[in-house]
Amino acid sequence: MAERKVRADAQRNLDALLVAARDVFAVSGVDAPVREIAAKAGVGVGTVYRHFPQRSDLVTAVFRHEVDACAEQAPLLAAQHPPFEALRLWLLRFTGFVAAKRGLAAALHSGDPAFEPLPAYFSSRFEPALEALLEAAEAAGEIRRPLTADELLATLSRLSTPDQDYTERVVDLLLDGLRHRP
Repeated sequence: MAERKVRADAQRNLDALLVAARDVFAVSGVDAPVREIAAKAGVGVGTVYRHFPQRSDLVTAVFRHEVDACAEQAPLLAAQHPPFEALRLWLLRFTGFVAAKRGLAAALHSGDPAFEPLPAYFSSRFEPALEALLEAAEAAGEIRRPLTADELLATLSRLSTPDQDYTERVVDLLLDGLRHRP
């Protein structure tokens, strides 16, 4: 059976809902009123429920959308920058993602079965993205590899804060520790 194509207006509504929900969740948390999300997206409340019958469906969709956007930056940065700089820029993008998603953490650890697959999704998208950047920087002789991609992601997740200046200093400190020194 062929996959049903989404109408252009329905796709625009869906995209607007994901962006609006992301923004509203960042300010008001994942328990924000659906009407607030609908208003920000420029759609009716019924449109929200048509796409996302349960709140957990919306939270999961926002999380996956943001994970995908962050992971997809890795090859773009690798194509536009030298390996070490691409690695640094992506780590800053990742830490920004983590800091902005602090409101989602409570939902993800709530015990709701709808969120159980998300940590594996997180790993499946971020680990290969970071691994490719680490391999390129290592091959260029710019870093050594005392940490796996998974370990580095876990470390940065714990150290990420909304204070972007602090987080940037931490990323730079970690990268300095990874620098290859003959």
